[in-house]
Amino acid sequence: MKKKICISLMAAFIALFAVSAFFVISQCTDEKEQTAKYDGLAQVVEQAETTSTEETPTEEAEDETILQYMRLYEQNSDFVGWIKIDETNISYPVMQSKNEPNFYLKHAFDKSYSDYGCPYIQENCTVGESDNLVIYGHHMKNGSMFSDLENYKNEDFYKEHKTISFDTLFERSEYEIVAVFKTVAYSEESFHYYHFVSAESVEDFDSYIAKCKELGFYDTGVNAEYGDKLITLSTCEYSQNNGRLVVVAKLLGGQLDTAETA
Repeated sequence: MKKKICISLMAAFIALFAVSAFFVISQCTDEKEQTAKYDGLAQVVEQAETTSTEETPTEEAEDETILQYMRLYEQNSDFVGWIKIDETNISYPVMQSKNEPNFYLKHAFDKSYSDYGCPYIQENCTVGESDNLVIYGHHMKNGSMFSDLENYKNEDFYKEHKTISFDTLFERSEYEIVAVFKTVAYSEESFHYYHFVSAESVEDFDSYIAKCKELGFYDTGVNAEYGDKLITLSTCEYSQNNGRLVVVAKLLGGQLDTAETA
């Protein structure tokens, strides 16, 4: 009897070990695959940046930069832009799937299933029109996706990384960080930052900015006024249940580059 129990326990242990090993191997494989895929996409964008800085800044060079993004759009029409923060791991395509709002929470750029997902814009935001573009990205343990936003809890890091680049298919833009804070999602008492997409009035806009500044880890000294365009980057924050780390930034001086759409 004891022998049978020992055999059963051993079999259960082996089965548990096999399942655990499978998940670990799958996760490692997914990590390597996604890293390789996003590195490849980043190379396309970097080639565009090299072209635009090394060549004479003519209309032809600008078109070449846009063509690089169009190549990504041709691979996946859900592509709406590219997010980048210098000297961090954040350099990724940004997606939007309005019919399946959270599709890219668990899908990569090529639409394959992945725990790493891909940064994506909230479904009720419209690039080029909405007052605030809410962009979500995972906080992965290996430092990928939006994990480096965690560094913005440190004011010294912020001082060295005050701007965020967000390019769309037709224009290159730079945003200056207004506030960095944490809150809790899905709580009636928390700040529902993701509900603010379009300002109904000056008061509506000012109220949003005031709350962001109130919750901020530190005072950036940067404010935003009604009429400014914003982006809000959101990722998980693990010091609290359903925690979120949020970075809000405003568009600087209009677009850096605009391609003719005609």
